[in-house]
Amino acid sequence: MTARLDGKIAIVSGGGRGMGVAHARALVREGARVVSFDIHAGEGPALMDELGEERFSFLSGDVTGAADWDTVVAHCRERFGGPNVLVNNAGISPVHALESVSEAEYRKVVDINQVGTFLGMRAVVPWLREARGGSIVNIASTAAHVGFADLFSYVASKWAVRGMTKAAALELARFGIRVNTVCPGDTDTPMLRAVAGASGDAVPPPEELPMGRWARPEEISAVVVFLASDESSYISGSDLVVDGAFTAQ
Repeated sequence: MTARLDGKIAIVSGGGRGMGVAHARALVREGARVVSFDIHAGEGPALMDELGEERFSFLSGDVTGAADWDTVVAHCRERFGGPNVLVNNAGISPVHALESVSEAEYRKVVDINQVGTFLGMRAVVPWLREARGGSIVNIASTAAHVGFADLFSYVASKWAVRGMTKAAALELARFGIRVNTVCPGDTDTPMLRAVAGASGDAVPPPEELPMGRWARPEEISAVVVFLASDESSYISGSDLVVDGAFTAQ
């Protein structure tokens, strides 16, 4: 039986921990070859042993640097071939209120969450065009649909990711390149736990969520796999919200 992602070559940013690790596992399990990178190694090197170097490679890189993106793409091409899937997963979520966030703090969030996503898309588009199609999956958030107090810069950056996704989907449709966002709700990752620990009001506790729990990273990865696969061949410019009905309230 053919795996869902046979022939797919994917790049995953923010692959050192949390959802990035889950995305890489899911993509490889479905037959893709994956290059993952992160400014913090985290679980990345161990994941190479787990998944096998014939299917997975991890390297250090900063999503805010265009040169680092060029290095990652070159590594992917040398190791596995030109990429036809990009998962823009890297992001940070510091607790920032409008009146207290400094310009430097605000710009850091925008640089990683928004500019990093832009640089990733720009870096892979030539190779997706060469492949005559492909899929870009930008990880946004429910914070790209509603506001959250004390997450001012994060909310701003994630709304921007949604907007960039829709513009890119229109620009790239004629090349067979699809661009979508996945908007997770509260997902049990180190980033969420850090936010919850810093400010109990920033993240609703599980009992306030309609399903009574946080999402598991693997539940988000299942949607990433779907968008990376040809099963979603006519889906582009869309937001797939995975939040257990939180934004339905």
